Amino acid sequence: MSTHIGAQPGEIAPVVLLPGDPLRAKWIAETYLEEATCYSEVRGMLGFTGTWQGHRVSVQGSGMGQPSMAIYVNELFDQYDVQSIVRVGSCGGLSEKVAVRDVIIASGACTDSAMNRITFEGFDYAPVADFGLLRAAVDAAATREATTHVGLIFSADSSFYASRPELMMRMAGYGVLGVEMEASALYTIAARWGRKALAVCTVSDHVVTGAETSAYERERTLADMVEIALEAAFSSA
Repeated sequence: MSTHIGAQPGEIAPVVLLPGDPLRAKWIAETYLEEATCYSEVRGMLGFTGTWQGHRVSVQGSGMGQPSMAIYVNELFDQYDVQSIVRVGSCGGLSEKVAVRDVIIASGACTDSAMNRITFEGFDYAPVADFGLLRAAVDAAATREATTHVGLIFSADSSFYASRPELMMRMAGYGVLGVEMEASALYTIAARWGRKALAVCTVSDHVVTGAETSAYERERTLADMVEIALEAAFSSA
């Protein structure tokens, strides 16, 4: 039993969807999974396991930011032998190419996180998605009406109240599509463990235009992202 998840051995599936918001985890489980059971309520970070189209899958909340998410991802890989994690979260649009409600499939993730600098002692590691998951997500998105983009995302430690927002916008000039707070660490930790990871994010607000969705919409109305993630996770297996 892990410290922060607390599930018993065998309660977590080899494939995990990872929203930051535990209430989004609950909504995904109730909406998409059959016979879903809650295996963890530790610190309110809900986790569920059920089946989707006959496939066993878990959904685990991870909290906000790379340090919080890293705790759950390390424990999922190390103590529950999880093989694939697909982050399903919201992000802010940085590029004029994307609009609110668009879906971004992150091929790679830039970051300003000190976690990256500490791990690689000054070298710039470039974490990328698992190519099989990435390709499967692109194929799944092609069958849906949602506008989808594939490209770089920026995992910021202070995306909401940045003291130097102009530095964040510089990323847009180099092709970065959106900003969130977790993907870089997810990809880096997956590489360390030799596992698969992907981030699929819905644009919930736009840094440039100011357009945004409500908190309720962010929690419960992100169906395209979740369905793309589920299809990708099992078509690439």
